[in-house]
Parts: sequence; structure tokens; C-alpha cells
Amino acid sequence: MRGTSVVGGATLLSRIMGLARDVVFARLTGAGDAADAFFVAFKIPNFFRRLFAEGAFSQAFVPVLAEYRQNGGLAAVKELNDRVAGALGGTLLLVTLFGVLCAPLVTGIFAFGWWWGGNEPQKFAMATDMLRITFPYLMLISLTGFAGAILNSFDRFAIPALTPIFLNLVLIGAATVAAGWFEPAVMSLAWGVLVAGMVQLLFQIPFLVREGLLPRPRWDWQHPGVRKILRLMAPAIFGVSVTQISLVLDTVLASFLPTGSVTWLYFSDRLTELPLGVFGVAVATVILPNLSRQHAGGDPKRFRHTIDWALRSVTLIALPAAVALFVLAEPLLTSLFEYGNMTSRDMQMAAWSLRAYTFGLLAFMLIKVLAPGYFARQDTTTPVRFGLIAIASKMVLSLLFVVPLHMYFQLGHMGLAMATAGQAAINAWLLYRGLRQGGVYAPEAGWRSFLTRLLLANLAMAAVLLAVLHYWPSWHDWPWWQRAWRMSALVAAGGATYGLVLLASGLRPRHFRATS
Repeated sequence: MRGTSVVGGATLLSRIMGLARDVVFARLTGAGDAADAFFVAFKIPNFFRRLFAEGAFSQAFVPVLAEYRQNGGLAAVKELNDRVAGALGGTLLLVTLFGVLCAPLVTGIFAFGWWWGGNEPQKFAMATDMLRITFPYLMLISLTGFAGAILNSFDRFAIPALTPIFLNLVLIGAATVAAGWFEPAVMSLAWGVLVAGMVQLLFQIPFLVREGLLPRPRWDWQHPGVRKILRLMAPAIFGVSVTQISLVLDTVLASFLPTGSVTWLYFSDRLTELPLGVFGVAVATVILPNLSRQHAGGDPKRFRHTIDWALRSVTLIALPAAVALFVLAEPLLTSLFEYGNMTSRDMQMAAWSLRAYTFGLLAFMLIKVLAPGYFARQDTTTPVRFGLIAIASKMVLSLLFVVPLHMYFQLGHMGLAMATAGQAAINAWLLYRGLRQGGVYAPEAGWRSFLTRLLLANLAMAAVLLAVLHYWPSWHDWPWWQRAWRMSALVAAGGATYGLVLLASGLRPRHFRATS
């Protein structure tokens, strides 16, 4: 809980800065061609970063590092870090060169609808130009993720969690100070992404030096630790990153939809990512090294209890977050983003996809804490099977939802969000069932009463929010300061109602303490 509080608190600060960044983005870019082009150019290196650096690599590296720390001590850990740094850095350099030199090809893959038939030549060219600038961010932020994984493995959670704040600060500066230096102004954001990658990597280096953990890269692919990480990474790419692959598929399909669809999905996804990043990722970050040590130490009882604690913790947060985001979708988006070039129609369209994403929020968070139950045991094959099933289901669901919603209601982007939510639910269920059937996890006592309390608290919170919204219907007509205080009041009223009902129903902090 202490580790989660540290990571969650730092991540909350980062996410608040991220919302401020997106408010600035909305004012600068609106939801036109330039905005769609930038978000594609930004999403591509971010996708690979989450897929490899924070996804497959982290989930393969941390358990192996824990094993070396358990059996070989600090000297073995340093040797492993040196070899991994050489292999990772060399690979990232080659990938970055490919991405920069072949930017039109990469853009065409991720925004196929803009390239196909030459229907969107200006948008495609703009995204390609910006991708050449943003793609090196992949190498910089992946090395930052490697440094953060080392610190997390030694229970130094705060610094990696604080690092993303610098991305937001640099991009805010690029949008507010440097925008006037570029034509179009959105190019300033692409350069801001590159500078932010440098700043984040440089920020972590002194802390690695202080801990005596700064790697000295060694090119050694034959090292047993490096080879083991590679074996674990290959299937983990799918197992841990199904959600990211799904979101990229959304981008590809959205490139066939009307202008603005990519931007609407971006802003709705950003709000869904707020509780997911603040708490879901925080819990997953903390439990992975703990589960790895418990498995290496042969303690299945503690292993099961850690998973159960994580499931209760994310459920406690995910359910009210989903309910609140569904009820407050349009007022929240309006309060944050309807300024400058962003219109009320943009907010209405983004609200539809946000409501659809909320149906998958609990599943997104469950995936974050269920997947470590496999990776900590160095089982990356099983999540691959589940990931492939989930990806296949996403394709089917996309056809079922996107086509009719686009043809009859011009809400194809909402169909993409619905398909993503459905795919997440399928993946989470498969991961849960696999842990149960394998005897790795069994629910501890008290789940029925726990869920009953959550149901009552969420119903009460939703009733309060809907009652207040009945008397505050005109969010588009108010200036920013009225939107701000009213939204703050809604958040306070909803949060207080949820917490008080939980306390009145008998839920106490001791229910989240370790029992063994």
C-alpha cells in the first residue's frame, strides 16, 4: 500500500499536468487535420514504447532481475544490467533509424485511411513530417523505462513515477512559447516530444548513480540473463500489450472515419487513462517485483494474497471511476477542453466514445494486475494465447459496432471504443480464469460483502451526480471559471457520497491490510 501510494501520488501529479497539457493542445489545435496528424505522429512512438519498454521488456526484465538479485547479489545484478543496456540500446538505435528513414511507410501502416487512394494527402504528409521528429522519442523514453525498471526493482518507486511530469511540462512550454516559431504551429509539439524524451532520461541518471546502479553498456547477446529476457519478451509483446495494440487498431480504423475521429478518441482515451494510470498502473508497478520475489522465494500463500489485494484495490477505484466518467462525460470534457479551436460538437462526439470506454475501464485495470500473476512466474506463453483471442475478438466487434454506428448515426468512433471495451473484458476474463484453473489464485473470503458495499456506494454516487446535473444543464454556455467550480463541486459531492456510503456499510481500511 505504501508503494502504491507513492506511485499513485506521483502519477496523479503527472496526470494533472497531462490534463493541463491537453487543455493547451485543445486550444492550439482544435480537432482538425493538424490535430489528427500530430496525435498519430505522437501515438506511434508511444505505442512502441508501451509495447516494448513498459510492456514486454519490463515484464520480462523485472522477474529476471529479481531472480539474479535473490541468487547472485548486487554484483550479478550489475553485470545483467550492463549486458541488457548494451543489447537494448543497440536495438533501439537500429529501430529508431528505420522509423526516421521509413517514416512514410510507418505512417501509412498506422493511418492507412489517409494513404489509401490519396484521399488525405495533406494530412498524411504532415503526419509523416512530424513522425520523423517524434520517432527518436521511442529510443529515449525506452531507455528511461529501462532505468525506471531498475529503480522499481529496488523499491525506488517515486522517481520513475515522477518522470512523466517532464513530458507534460516540456509540451506545455512548446505549445505556449514555441508555437509562434513554427508554421504550422503544431510542429512545435513534435519538437517538444523529442526534447521531452531527452529531459526524462537525463532526470533519472543521477538517481541510478546514487544507488550505484548506472549501467555501463556491454554488447553481449550470449549472456544467459539477456537470452532469458529475450525468450520471455517475444510472447510477452502480445500478452501485456493487447490494450495498446487495440488502441492502435482504433487509430487505423479511425483514419477511415470523418476528420476529428482520431482527436475525439484521443481526448476520451486520455480521461479513461487517468484512473488507469493513477491507480491501475501504480498497483501493477508495485506488485510485479513483489510477486517476482515471492515466486523466487517459494511463497505461494503470499503470492495469492498479493493478487487478491490488488484485485480488491483496483475494483474499489475502477467502479466509481467508470460510473462518474459515464455520468459526467460531456460536462467533464467541456470543462477541460472546450476552448479556443475546440467546439461543443467536438465535445459531444468525444463524450460518446468516453461513455463507451467506461464499460471497459474495470477490465483495463484488472488486466494490469492479473498479467503480473503470469509474468512474475516467468510464464509469458499463456497471456499470448489470451491476447491473440482478444485481438481476434476486437476485429469482430469492430465490424459489428463501427459499420452500423457510422452509417446510421455518424458515430463510428464510438463503435471503436465499444469494441475496445469488449476486447478488454474478454482478455481480463481469460487471464482471471487461467489463474484460477492453474491453482495460482483463489479468491479470499469477503468478496460478496465487498461487492455489495461497492454496488450501494456507486448507486448512491450516481444518484447524487444525476440530481446535481438536472439543475446544472448548460455547461457549454458558462465561462471557464464557472465550469471549474461547478465541476469541482460535483467531484467533491460524488467522492464524499461514495466514501461515506462505504464507511456506513462497514468497509474499513483494515480490510486492505495483509493477513499473512
